[in-house]
Amino acid sequence: MRKILIIGLLVFGMKLSAQELNCVVFINSAEIGVSNKKIFETMQNDIFEYMNNTKWTSSVYKTHERIDCSLTINILEAISLAPTSSGLQPFEVFVVTNDDTKSSIKEIAWNQSQVTDCSHLLVFAAWDNYTTDRINYMFDLTNEIRGFKNEGWENYRQMLLDGYPKRDPETNFEHAARQTYIAFMAAIAQAAYEGLDSTPMEGFDPGALDKILGLREKGLRSTLLLPIGYKDVDKDWLVNLVKVRKPMDKLVTFI
Repeated sequence: MRKILIIGLLVFGMKLSAQELNCVVFINSAEIGVSNKKIFETMQNDIFEYMNNTKWTSSVYKTHERIDCSLTINILEAISLAPTSSGLQPFEVFVVTNDDTKSSIKEIAWNQSQVTDCSHLLVFAAWDNYTTDRINYMFDLTNEIRGFKNEGWENYRQMLLDGYPKRDPETNFEHAARQTYIAFMAAIAQAAYEGLDSTPMEGFDPGALDKILGLREKGLRSTLLLPIGYKDVDKDWLVNLVKVRKPMDKLVTFI
């Protein structure tokens, strides 16, 4: 059985205005079933160099002005662990840090400033269709990791194979797109738990974003954007306003 480590560059020690980082990196290799720990030492050093030596903004900051942060995989892990229909995880997440790419996305996202002010922008992209290969991949992966096959599980696989690939592709995309919202909410909750701010966004042109990131060629279609960082309290006019939501009796009905 093989375990895969996914590293997400997601403690975004930043305001929702980018700044240089003073980043501490730690990879917990003790929980990974790989004997050659040197791999992770090298990875840790490479990530440290990348985070601390990359210019995240064109502004000039002194060393003491850098934002202290730690590197965490918690947000991406929360996305990975989020439940999805039949456990298929019919989407991918793209972490955008390139300033030029973010500027291009901002132009097709109603020029909303958080797209470029954040240093990391998460793009959620759903499968454009359910295919036999995509369904089989997740069932085969489950069998490989668990180390056995289950008759009921295999019967369920066949039921999906007999149904999903035959449906209209748009129906399948819409179903896959709804799964991204589950993982999206998990990311928002985890960011809040980590003390980070995030801005859920549907306000963008999906077709244009697909072209910018080349998603259609990957069999994907964009559904959601999530800029993550620290709000600029001095400039955020909403920060001290009371949060307004419907009264509970207008929202919830007990039957």
